[in-house]
Amino acid sequence: MTDLRDRVVLVFGAGSSGAATSNGQAAARAYARAGARVAAIDVDTTAAEQTAALIDGEGGTAVALTADVTDEASVAAAVQTATARLGTPDVLHNNVGAAILGGVGELDRAGWERALALNATGAFLTCTHVLPLMLAAGRGAIVNVSSVAGIRHLGYDYPGYMAGKAALNQLTVSVALSHARDGIRANAILPGYIDTPLVGNQLHAEDLARARAERDAASPTGRMGSPWDVARAAVFLASDAAAYVNGVCLPVDGGLSARA
Repeated sequence: MTDLRDRVVLVFGAGSSGAATSNGQAAARAYARAGARVAAIDVDTTAAEQTAALIDGEGGTAVALTADVTDEASVAAAVQTATARLGTPDVLHNNVGAAILGGVGELDRAGWERALALNATGAFLTCTHVLPLMLAAGRGAIVNVSSVAGIRHLGYDYPGYMAGKAALNQLTVSVALSHARDGIRANAILPGYIDTPLVGNQLHAEDLARARAERDAASPTGRMGSPWDVARAAVFLASDAAAYVNGVCLPVDGGLSARA
Protein backbone atom coordinates (compact mmCIF):
# COMPACT_ATOMS: atom_id res chain seq x y z
CA MET A 1 0.00 0.00 0.00
CA THR A 2 3.01 2.32 0.30
CA ASP A 3 4.19 1.39 -3.19
CA LEU A 4 4.77 4.65 -5.08
CA ARG A 5 5.75 3.18 -8.44
CA ASP A 6 4.64 5.35 -11.36
CA ARG A 7 4.19 8.33 -9.02
CA VAL A 8 5.96 11.66 -9.43
CA VAL A 9 7.07 13.43 -6.25
CA LEU A 10 8.30 17.02 -5.99
CA VAL A 11 10.39 17.59 -2.87
CA PHE A 12 11.11 21.22 -2.08
CA GLY A 13 14.00 21.47 0.38
CA ALA A 14 15.54 18.17 -0.71
CA GLY A 15 19.12 19.13 0.02
CA SER A 16 21.14 18.91 3.21
CA SER A 17 23.06 21.82 4.70
CA GLY A 18 25.72 19.54 6.15
CA ALA A 19 27.28 16.11 5.92
CA ALA A 20 24.44 14.61 7.95
CA THR A 21 21.13 13.66 6.39
CA SER A 22 18.38 16.26 6.56
CA ASN A 23 14.64 15.65 6.77
CA GLY A 24 14.25 16.71 3.15
CA GLN A 25 17.04 14.53 1.83
CA ALA A 26 15.76 11.50 3.73
CA ALA A 27 12.25 12.11 2.39
CA ALA A 28 13.46 12.39 -1.21
CA ARG A 29 15.39 9.13 -0.86
CA ALA A 30 12.50 7.37 0.89
CA TYR A 31 10.08 8.35 -1.87
CA ALA A 32 12.50 7.02 -4.47
CA ARG A 33 12.97 3.78 -2.53
CA ALA A 34 9.19 3.39 -2.63
CA GLY A 35 9.40 3.57 -6.42
CA ALA A 36 8.60 7.21 -7.16
CA ARG A 37 10.31 9.45 -9.68
CA VAL A 38 11.63 12.34 -7.62
CA ALA A 39 12.39 15.98 -8.34
CA ALA A 40 14.96 16.97 -5.71
CA ILE A 41 14.51 20.74 -5.47
CA ASP A 42 16.61 23.04 -3.31
CA VAL A 43 17.83 26.62 -3.21
CA ASP A 44 21.36 25.17 -3.18
CA THR A 45 22.05 23.60 -6.57
CA THR A 46 24.91 21.47 -5.27
CA ALA A 47 22.78 20.13 -2.40
CA ALA A 48 19.98 19.20 -4.83
CA GLU A 49 22.48 17.44 -7.08
CA GLN A 50 23.94 15.50 -4.15
CA THR A 51 20.50 14.20 -3.18
CA ALA A 52 19.69 13.26 -6.77
CA ALA A 53 23.04 11.46 -7.03
CA LEU A 54 22.30 9.46 -3.88
CA ILE A 55 18.96 8.40 -5.37
CA ASP A 56 20.56 7.50 -8.69
CA GLY A 57 23.20 5.50 -6.84
CA GLU A 58 20.45 3.43 -5.21
CA GLY A 59 18.88 2.67 -8.57
CA GLY A 60 16.15 5.28 -8.33
CA THR A 61 15.08 8.04 -10.69
CA ALA A 62 15.68 11.67 -9.77
CA VAL A 63 16.31 15.07 -11.28
CA ALA A 64 17.98 17.93 -9.44
CA LEU A 65 16.40 21.37 -9.73
CA THR A 66 17.07 24.73 -8.14
CA ALA A 67 14.37 26.96 -6.67
CA ASP A 68 13.96 29.60 -3.99
CA VAL A 69 10.50 29.07 -2.48
CA THR A 70 10.30 32.75 -1.52
CA ASP A 71 10.51 33.66 -5.23
CA GLU A 72 7.28 32.77 -7.05
CA ALA A 73 8.85 32.83 -10.52
CA SER A 74 11.52 30.41 -9.32
CA VAL A 75 8.87 28.06 -7.90
CA ALA A 76 6.80 28.19 -11.09
CA ALA A 77 9.85 27.40 -13.23
CA ALA A 78 10.82 24.44 -11.05
CA VAL A 79 7.32 22.98 -11.18
CA GLN A 80 7.18 23.42 -14.94
CA THR A 81 10.58 21.78 -15.47
CA ALA A 82 9.84 18.90 -13.09
CA THR A 83 6.54 18.22 -14.86
CA ALA A 84 8.17 18.31 -18.29
CA ARG A 85 10.92 15.89 -17.23
CA LEU A 86 9.05 13.50 -14.94
CA GLY A 87 5.31 13.92 -15.57
CA THR A 88 2.35 15.36 -13.67
CA PRO A 89 3.09 15.63 -9.93
CA ASP A 90 1.26 13.10 -7.77
CA VAL A 91 2.88 14.26 -4.54
CA LEU A 92 4.09 17.65 -3.34
CA HIS A 93 6.41 17.55 -0.34
CA ASN A 94 7.26 20.87 1.32
CA ASN A 95 10.27 20.66 3.60
CA VAL A 96 11.63 24.21 3.46
CA GLY A 97 11.90 25.99 6.79
CA ALA A 98 14.32 27.77 9.08
CA ALA A 99 14.48 28.25 12.83
CA ILE A 100 15.19 31.97 12.92
CA LEU A 101 16.04 32.91 16.51
CA GLY A 102 15.06 36.13 18.21
CA GLY A 103 12.20 37.05 20.49
CA VAL A 104 9.77 39.94 20.23
CA GLY A 105 11.86 43.05 20.77
CA GLU A 106 14.96 41.34 19.40
CA LEU A 107 13.86 40.05 16.00
CA ASP A 108 13.46 42.89 13.54
CA ARG A 109 10.65 43.08 11.01
CA ALA A 110 12.84 41.75 8.20
CA GLY A 111 13.68 38.67 10.29
CA TRP A 112 10.01 38.16 11.18
CA GLU A 113 8.95 38.37 7.54
CA ARG A 114 11.79 36.07 6.51
CA ALA A 115 10.61 33.48 9.05
CA LEU A 116 7.06 33.62 7.69
CA ALA A 117 8.27 33.51 4.09
CA LEU A 118 10.41 30.40 4.61
CA ASN A 119 8.07 28.51 6.92
CA ALA A 120 4.65 29.31 5.46
CA THR A 121 4.57 31.47 2.33
CA GLY A 122 6.90 29.17 0.41
CA ALA A 123 4.49 26.26 0.85
CA PHE A 124 1.63 28.52 -0.23
CA LEU A 125 3.52 29.30 -3.44
CA THR A 126 4.37 25.68 -4.23
CA CYS A 127 0.75 24.70 -3.63
CA THR A 128 -0.38 27.56 -5.85
CA HIS A 129 1.57 26.14 -8.78
CA VAL A 130 1.14 22.42 -8.18
CA LEU A 131 -2.52 22.27 -7.17
CA PRO A 132 -3.88 23.15 -10.64
CA LEU A 133 -1.96 20.20 -12.10
CA MET A 134 -3.31 17.86 -9.43
CA LEU A 135 -6.85 19.16 -9.90
CA ALA A 136 -6.63 18.56 -13.63
CA ALA A 137 -5.47 15.00 -12.93
CA GLY A 138 -8.14 14.46 -10.28
CA ARG A 139 -5.66 13.25 -7.69
CA GLY A 140 -2.78 14.33 -5.50
CA ALA A 141 -1.24 14.29 -2.05
CA ILE A 142 0.48 17.17 -0.30
CA VAL A 143 2.79 16.60 2.66
CA ASN A 144 3.96 19.68 4.54
CA VAL A 145 6.75 19.38 7.08
CA SER A 146 5.85 21.62 9.99
CA SER A 147 7.06 21.32 13.59
CA VAL A 148 5.84 20.63 17.09
CA ALA A 149 6.91 24.25 17.61
CA GLY A 150 3.75 25.19 15.71
CA ILE A 151 1.64 23.87 18.61
CA ARG A 152 4.01 23.87 21.63
CA HIS A 153 6.73 26.07 23.10
CA LEU A 154 9.94 24.03 23.03
CA GLY A 155 12.12 26.41 25.03
CA TYR A 156 13.69 28.25 22.11
CA ASP A 157 12.98 31.97 21.65
CA TYR A 158 11.83 31.96 18.03
CA PRO A 159 8.28 33.32 17.70
CA GLY A 160 8.73 33.88 13.96
CA TYR A 161 9.40 30.18 13.45
CA MET A 162 6.53 29.18 15.73
CA ALA A 163 4.10 31.51 13.97
CA GLY A 164 5.26 30.32 10.55
CA LYS A 165 4.76 26.67 11.42
CA ALA A 166 1.36 27.37 12.99
CA ALA A 167 0.38 29.10 9.74
CA LEU A 168 1.63 26.11 7.76
CA ASN A 169 -0.56 23.80 9.86
CA GLN A 170 -3.66 25.82 9.06
CA LEU A 171 -2.71 26.18 5.39
CA THR A 172 -2.58 22.39 5.31
CA VAL A 173 -6.03 22.06 6.86
CA SER A 174 -7.47 24.67 4.52
CA VAL A 175 -6.16 22.95 1.39
CA ALA A 176 -7.26 19.55 2.69
CA LEU A 177 -10.85 20.54 3.33
CA SER A 178 -11.21 22.81 0.31
CA HIS A 179 -10.16 20.06 -2.09
CA ALA A 180 -11.22 16.83 -0.36
CA ARG A 181 -13.91 16.21 -2.99
CA ASP A 182 -11.41 16.85 -5.78
CA GLY A 183 -9.26 13.83 -4.97
CA ILE A 184 -6.62 15.93 -3.21
CA ARG A 185 -5.32 15.18 0.28
CA ALA A 186 -3.11 17.43 2.39
CA ASN A 187 -1.46 16.52 5.67
CA ALA A 188 1.34 17.93 7.80
CA ILE A 189 4.09 16.23 9.76
CA LEU A 190 5.13 17.87 13.03
CA PRO A 191 8.62 16.65 13.90
CA GLY A 192 9.82 16.98 17.45
CA TYR A 193 13.48 16.74 18.37
CA ILE A 194 15.13 15.30 15.25
CA ASP A 195 18.89 14.90 14.82
CA THR A 196 19.50 16.96 11.68
CA PRO A 197 22.02 19.64 10.60
CA LEU A 198 19.53 22.19 12.00
CA VAL A 199 20.86 21.57 15.51
CA GLY A 200 24.17 23.27 14.74
CA ASN A 201 23.39 25.37 11.68
CA GLN A 202 20.18 27.10 12.70
CA LEU A 203 20.15 26.93 16.50
CA HIS A 204 23.68 28.32 16.64
CA ALA A 205 24.85 25.73 19.12
CA GLU A 206 28.40 26.56 20.15
CA ASP A 207 28.78 23.20 21.86
CA LEU A 208 27.15 20.77 19.44
CA ALA A 209 27.65 17.72 21.67
CA ARG A 210 25.97 19.50 24.57
CA ALA A 211 23.10 20.71 22.37
CA ARG A 212 22.50 17.17 21.12
CA ALA A 213 22.60 15.79 24.68
CA GLU A 214 20.08 18.40 25.84
CA ARG A 215 17.73 17.57 22.98
CA ASP A 216 18.10 13.84 23.66
CA ALA A 217 17.20 14.43 27.29
CA ALA A 218 14.21 16.62 26.38
CA SER A 219 12.58 13.84 24.36
CA PRO A 220 10.27 11.42 26.20
CA THR A 221 12.21 8.61 24.54
CA GLY A 222 15.55 9.84 25.86
CA ARG A 223 16.86 10.35 22.34
CA MET A 224 16.19 12.47 19.32
CA GLY A 225 14.46 10.97 16.34
CA SER A 226 16.03 10.39 12.94
CA PRO A 227 15.22 12.12 9.65
CA TRP A 228 14.17 8.66 8.49
CA ASP A 229 11.37 8.67 11.08
CA VAL A 230 9.98 11.77 9.39
CA ALA A 231 10.59 10.32 5.93
CA ARG A 232 8.72 7.10 6.66
CA ALA A 233 5.74 9.09 7.90
CA ALA A 234 5.85 11.15 4.71
CA VAL A 235 5.81 8.09 2.46
CA PHE A 236 2.83 6.74 4.39
CA LEU A 237 0.88 10.01 4.10
CA ALA A 238 1.65 10.24 0.38
CA SER A 239 0.64 6.66 -0.34
CA ASP A 240 -2.63 4.81 -0.88
CA ALA A 241 -2.24 3.39 2.63
CA ALA A 242 -3.34 6.84 3.83
CA ALA A 243 -6.14 7.23 1.29
CA TYR A 244 -8.63 8.32 3.97
CA VAL A 245 -6.17 10.43 5.98
CA ASN A 246 -6.74 14.09 5.26
CA GLY A 247 -6.23 17.38 7.10
CA VAL A 248 -4.10 15.77 9.80
CA CYS A 249 -1.23 17.47 11.61
CA LEU A 250 0.72 14.38 12.65
CA PRO A 251 3.33 14.69 15.40
CA VAL A 252 6.43 12.56 14.83
CA ASP A 253 8.00 13.40 18.15
CA GLY A 254 8.34 10.41 20.44
CA GLY A 255 5.40 11.65 22.48
CA LEU A 256 6.71 15.18 23.10
CA SER A 257 3.47 16.93 22.12
CA ALA A 258 1.46 14.70 24.46
CA ARG A 259 3.05 16.39 27.45
CA ALA A 260 0.94 19.02 29.23
